[in-house]
Amino acid sequence: MRLGALRGLVFPLAAASVALYVIYALRGLRFHAEQDAAVGREILRKLETVERSIGELVKSADIQGLKVVNNSRVKKLYPNSELFSSWGEGLSEKEQREAEVLFWKYGYNAFLSSRLPLDRDIPDTRDPRCVNRVYPENLPTISVVLIYLDEAASVIQRAVQSIIARTPAHLLKEIILVDDHSSNDDLKESLDSHIRSVHEERPGLVKVVRHTEQLGLTQARISGWEVATGDVVAIFDAHIEVHVKWAEPLLARIKADRTVVVSPVFDKVNFDDLQVTPYEASAHAFDWALWCMYESFRPDWYKMSDGSQPGKSPSIMGILVADRLFLGEIGLLDGGMEVYGGENVELGIRVWLCGGSIEVVPCSKIAHIERAHKPYMLDLSITMKRNALRVAEVWMDDYKRNVNIAWNLPIKDHGIDIGDVSERRELRERLKCKPFQWYLENVYPELDPLDDLLGYGVLVNDLKTDMCVDQGVIPGSVPVLYGCHFYSAQYCYYRKTGEIYIGGIKSHKYSSNRCLVDPGVGSTPALHECNLPKEKRFHMLWNFKQGWAIKNRDTRRCLEIAMGDDMYYNLVIQKCTGQRWTIQYVIEDF
Repeated sequence: MRLGALRGLVFPLAAASVALYVIYALRGLRFHAEQDAAVGREILRKLETVERSIGELVKSADIQGLKVVNNSRVKKLYPNSELFSSWGEGLSEKEQREAEVLFWKYGYNAFLSSRLPLDRDIPDTRDPRCVNRVYPENLPTISVVLIYLDEAASVIQRAVQSIIARTPAHLLKEIILVDDHSSNDDLKESLDSHIRSVHEERPGLVKVVRHTEQLGLTQARISGWEVATGDVVAIFDAHIEVHVKWAEPLLARIKADRTVVVSPVFDKVNFDDLQVTPYEASAHAFDWALWCMYESFRPDWYKMSDGSQPGKSPSIMGILVADRLFLGEIGLLDGGMEVYGGENVELGIRVWLCGGSIEVVPCSKIAHIERAHKPYMLDLSITMKRNALRVAEVWMDDYKRNVNIAWNLPIKDHGIDIGDVSERRELRERLKCKPFQWYLENVYPELDPLDDLLGYGVLVNDLKTDMCVDQGVIPGSVPVLYGCHFYSAQYCYYRKTGEIYIGGIKSHKYSSNRCLVDPGVGSTPALHECNLPKEKRFHMLWNFKQGWAIKNRDTRRCLEIAMGDDMYYNLVIQKCTGQRWTIQYVIEDF
């Protein structure tokens, strides 16, 4: 075999096994070269270089857990799949099919997960001031609860391994796995085998609770708490990995104040390549529909100029850490919640109203897979809406109507069964909890109370009742008349101050809504972020009574409809002709 033949090798090779074969061949060539004085030292050096290159290729393939593939072009089977938008180059067609099937089953790259080491390193993304921080020796013990439904076995195993490896043994009381009636078999045999291997070194460390029917996230968390015996309980999703020294900052904070419920900062694990993307510390909050969101900390946190310090938070996401007994004393979690959504907001509001507080602790970091989709329920709004109404009924007093408004439901007789809330009302009475008004004023003043809203919902003209006012093309500045579909683009709101919002209403004081405007010239109405017409003194205030005209206070012109040259009805601003408008829901007569 001539050296020129080696130059003809194409990399990457078809598979790592082929590369290994070539290494063995190279070693044979080296042996013969050493025996043949005619073969110079330069050839030996080149052979060694080629061998090292192939060795690195094999090593890289082993580290990534993926096969080295042939240089020939492989057909991309799923060009529109989110999974393959920036990952999966070079996979065979068989591997692509397997990866795509697993992606739709789990919402993340389970194919890659099963090929990564269970004890992989993840980057330390903590604030540098956290690294050398010293914590008390006699910290409370912790029970870690991991809840899951049809999770990939490798993801759960990696979570368990990271907790064992990065939690001091004297602090880690137990790891409790709560299976909310998963259907995939590998969560039994494969997972049980892994637990047995853990118990060879740490007998009894891992406990498993398996529901005989699907009870939902809230009940899974309750089941884990009921089994826990540590001083502190941490309730996590199972698709996480803990960072180094994650537990000590949380335990130290709870040791100082048992009534504080704390959360680590979540870093994002990408659903496709499973790499860790650092996130900055933020408060956890919500809108009036009770969808979770990140929020800025209060101004006093930023004045400290120390990003490693804990910050107060209006609510908490699905990951929480608390004194186990205190969590029970304040009512644990609302077992009346169904499947998904709202339970964390309910806990956050209740903790603040009933004698505790919530903090985010930046020196504690958790890497959390953000799914591309949640496979256990495609339309999360179904249970989210129901659970939000349940929270509002128990805890929000007169402000509960804002949850109805956010979901575009009537304030009375919305027709949704929220279950029996008598036990939760008794809990509130027993704990002597504060009114929700206190929460708005002292904990989350950024929420707009919407206390001057008169009406909301779709806006219909009596000349064409199957057509609704619509925000039109986004981005754009022209509202339109469109067939009624009763989705958010057609939600309108009328305030006592005279503004008419089109296309939804924001839950927070710092957010700008989109206001209906009479430009003053022409017949086409305009739609602008409300801050702009205020600054420019556009004509954005309207007089409106239910069932009557909508008239601009400045121009005295009306919002009406008229048939255009194309024989379609359009929204127009014109001299009032007596057209009447009706908004879907009325809060108070106007």
